[in-house]
Amino acid sequence: MICGLLALPFVQAQETAPEQAFWKNLQQHCGKAYEGQLDPAIKNDDFANKKLVMHVKSCTPTQIKIPFYVGDDYSRTWILTMKDNRIELKHDHRMKDGSEDKVTMYGGTATNGGFKDFQMFPADQETADRINYASTNVWWITLNKEAYTYNLQKAGSSKKFTVSFDVTKEVKAPKEPWGWNKKLK
Repeated sequence: MICGLLALPFVQAQETAPEQAFWKNLQQHCGKAYEGQLDPAIKNDDFANKKLVMHVKSCTPTQIKIPFYVGDDYSRTWILTMKDNRIELKHDHRMKDGSEDKVTMYGGTATNGGFKDFQMFPADQETADRINYASTNVWWITLNKEAYTYNLQKAGSSKKFTVSFDVTKEVKAPKEPWGWNKKLK
């Protein structure tokens, strides 16, 4: 016995992996909708002066679908998928008739477990193949007791897109997003 340490039982606390903690926290918002605001630094953006709402509309153990409404534009859904203990973010864009937009299903997969309140998604090869100019995009989502933020920045650019949703104040969920009567349900 070395200094009596071997005689004591060693118990290691089981910690939840950060991506699993993030996933569990996000699933607690399933069925709820929240209003958002653009970062005040964003000027002349297509989203400016429009009502922004996210709706954590669909949750399964491996997928969370969050329609993102910009005014009367119901074309966007963020799709988060748990794959091999990593979270993937895809952007599903639809036309009013529910058909796929020509620019859709881009995004990326977290390259590591991230943090319980922060997940980062660098553009994947599918994104680079579909939308060459988005090949250096990095998206990240933060989630804490007060806010969910969606962020985008292109590598090498000083411009950043951020919309923050107050998750302490639930709002009425908007009508069905475009395409949910087809593939997305």
